[in-house]
Amino acid sequence: MFSWFSFLTYAVVTAVTPGPNNIMSMSNGSRRGFKGALPFNFGILAGFSAVMILCTAFCSLLSTWIPRIKMPMLIVGACYMLYLAWETFHSSDAIREDHSRDGFLSGLLLQFVNPKIYIYCIMSMEAYILPFYNGRPLLLLGFALLLAFIGFIFTLLWSAFGSIFKWLFSQHAKLVNTVMALLLVYCAVSLFLA
Repeated sequence: MFSWFSFLTYAVVTAVTPGPNNIMSMSNGSRRGFKGALPFNFGILAGFSAVMILCTAFCSLLSTWIPRIKMPMLIVGACYMLYLAWETFHSSDAIREDHSRDGFLSGLLLQFVNPKIYIYCIMSMEAYILPFYNGRPLLLLGFALLLAFIGFIFTLLWSAFGSIFKWLFSQHAKLVNTVMALLLVYCAVSLFLA
């Protein structure tokens, strides 16, 4: 019998932890405010949904290919996270309007190089969903969209957190940028520790 409690616990804990989506959402929320961060978050939702659908559709195929694509995917994802860390660390001490990393397209494209969400989907599908619903495409689509929605909710919460504490970030921008950059570096390094 499908365990909603176990599935939702895994999905929520995975979605709430720091990762590229959440850290960038918090950064955008602190710089642009909650409303200003929404285009980036909607880009995340669109990209996240596309990746969840593709990942779900090809989960069986990916299980065969994972050993061959895992390392290149991790390297590309880690390089992108390190790039984001570098940009965050070197951003100005003053919080200013910077539209280069906070738009819809940036949020959308981030999803295709974000290994955390691939792992999130594959683990959810393999451990919780496919054993009970394999061969039921509409239910699998529903689960894929549910996973994307759960992730989206937490990126919104991280944006709200960034927006609420904007005053703190503006007073200690260099420290905050350094901490966020270090969190992104941690995310990149942790990909290779599993």
